[in-house]
Amino acid sequence: MQFIDQAEIQVQAGNGGDGLVAFRREKYVPAGGPSGGNGGRGGSVILKADQNLQTLLDFRYAHIFKAEDGERGGPNNRTGASGDDRIIEVPCGTMIYDAVTDEIVGDLITPGQTFCIAQGGKGGLGNKHFLSNHNRAPERALPGLPGESRLLRLELKLLAEVGIIGLPNAGKSTLISVLSAARPKIADYPFTTLVPNLGVVRKPTGDGTVFADIPGLIEGAHLGTGLGHDFLRHIERTRLLLHLIDATTEDPIATYHVIQDELQAYGRGLSDRPQIIALNKMDAIQNQEEAAQTLEAVAAHLRELSQVPVFLISAVARIGLEPLLQEIWQTLDQMAAEEAASLSEDLPPDLAEDLSQSLSESLIAD
Repeated sequence: MQFIDQAEIQVQAGNGGDGLVAFRREKYVPAGGPSGGNGGRGGSVILKADQNLQTLLDFRYAHIFKAEDGERGGPNNRTGASGDDRIIEVPCGTMIYDAVTDEIVGDLITPGQTFCIAQGGKGGLGNKHFLSNHNRAPERALPGLPGESRLLRLELKLLAEVGIIGLPNAGKSTLISVLSAARPKIADYPFTTLVPNLGVVRKPTGDGTVFADIPGLIEGAHLGTGLGHDFLRHIERTRLLLHLIDATTEDPIATYHVIQDELQAYGRGLSDRPQIIALNKMDAIQNQEEAAQTLEAVAAHLRELSQVPVFLISAVARIGLEPLLQEIWQTLDQMAAEEAASLSEDLPPDLAEDLSQSLSESLIAD
């Protein structure tokens, strides 16, 4: 599958129908008066989030989207038919920018969420609206108003609870394939992963949590080196970062600093995002006692340096994955509790109490 996460489109709402100049001509109705109807409303352009879409590939060749115009008003005070709205389906996580001003105008996150991006024009008034004591036979009607036209930039940022980051060949794709049903392409050469991979990892309670394998991070990624510039934006949507480091590399500490420096340079709060570190590929050195002791020292140094949990794992041999997952679930639950507590501070006391009680019940159930 080709991954397209940016697109530019032109949207045009429908024009309103013109009002009509008409008069009643029925037999036995003297001085029937004006009877021209109003024009119909033009259709609007509406964006809708669809959970079945994963990329913006549909917009690679289709760039112009137009809604229907409203119809002209009819005689006998009949209003013209309204134009049909144009509904454009986009993946969940699509941000909408005005391509001219670069201003963000919408953000579609939840499935089924809609956003009217271009309003249809109003229909013009028929001549019946201009009847007065001074003008009993108005021959005036108004044209319909034009619909809005906008040039938009769509930008997809994947929605995931946990983002797996690290240098190429750290084992990110292998880990997500082991933890979930995702089956990414895996091989032993740089940039095997050319698109972000999503996988749903099941909690012991049965609930699913979305993990994202974010590819393309190397030194200089924030400047566009490698693939990182295109994919760093997807980390913005994740709540927790799982930093995977190849334990067999010559200097794991230097590797840690490379990724942290890239997050810091990219900005937008990525370096402040909660993290968990995992030293991967333990299976390659588990029988080498001296190397294993050295790695334990490296892990201890990383804990002191980063002030976050550090785990020794092997995705291929499935070593150390259970403690790692338990730490992830506990961290996510703690973050949810802190967010709820922060939200309750701004709520009335009775609503805050209900929120606290429902959260406690949820955590107990988990």
